[in-house]
Amino acid sequence: MSKVKDEIKILSPEIPEKLEQLDIGNKTIEDEDFFSMGIISDCYIEEQRADKVIFEKVIFKNVIFEDVFLNALELTDVKFINCDLSNIDLSGGIIHRVEFVDCKMIGVKLTNGTLRNVLFTNCNLNYSIFRFSDLKQVKFIESLLNNVDFQNSKFSKIGFTDIDMKRIQMVGVALKGIDLRTCNIEGIGIRIEDLNGVIVSNMQVIQLAGLLGVVIKE
Repeated sequence: MSKVKDEIKILSPEIPEKLEQLDIGNKTIEDEDFFSMGIISDCYIEEQRADKVIFEKVIFKNVIFEDVFLNALELTDVKFINCDLSNIDLSGGIIHRVEFVDCKMIGVKLTNGTLRNVLFTNCNLNYSIFRFSDLKQVKFIESLLNNVDFQNSKFSKIGFTDIDMKRIQMVGVALKGIDLRTCNIEGIGIRIEDLNGVIVSNMQVIQLAGLLGVVIKE
């Protein structure tokens, strides 16, 4: 892929160097629980149902989430490293200064979410749902976003670098100023009006021609 200048700045999580181990693998998470200043590692978090749980200044490392529903979750200054969050339901979540690194996130549900200063690096987000979410200063780097649903979401200062986003759904998402040149946008679902001001390569223009009803022949 060709180099594209990165002008989007993301605030990193503000996490102290020394943190105590937090053991919540065997704990039942309750509504409005608050977890702070710790590392959660090498464990399973299973069969949890709770609303308005808060994690602040926490590192998750090698954690597997199974059958977890945390409605209106708040994450502030949090980092996920090599975690499996597949199919976790975080609808209505508020995520601020959070990094996801080397994570499996297939089918994550984040509808009506609010994301600020969030970084996804080398993550598999295939089939995830972000419908009606508000994203500002969010970057996706070298990740899989095939069949992801962003319909009717709000984008501001969003970066996509080396992303496989085949059949991604972006109907109702204004892409003005969004640079997709290093991405695979084959089969993108979007309206013509949403493409106003988007930045694409010559080859991608050909891929998008079908939306205009244009037939290209040589």
